[in-house]
Amino acid sequence: MSQDAFDRCNQILQHITEDTSVPRNIRRAAEESKDLLSKDDDEPTVRASTVISILDEISNDPNIPIHARTLIWNVLSELESIRH
Repeated sequence: MSQDAFDRCNQILQHITEDTSVPRNIRRAAEESKDLLSKDDDEPTVRASTVISILDEISNDPNIPIHARTLIWNVLSELESIRH
């Protein structure tokens, strides 16, 4: 269950990291989040919580384009379902 959600999140995050209209700091945070989700050493809930805190912070960045913010919100809601 959680692996499917992580795969979906990783696809969305990959899309953000490849989008040159997204500021570099946000692409970097998406890349970091993708790496964290891919690590199998931690519990899925721990990985989800860590990535949620990273993405929550950047989703409030005033420089983030609307389409990227929407994608991040999609990832956040997907990860929230794992955490609970």
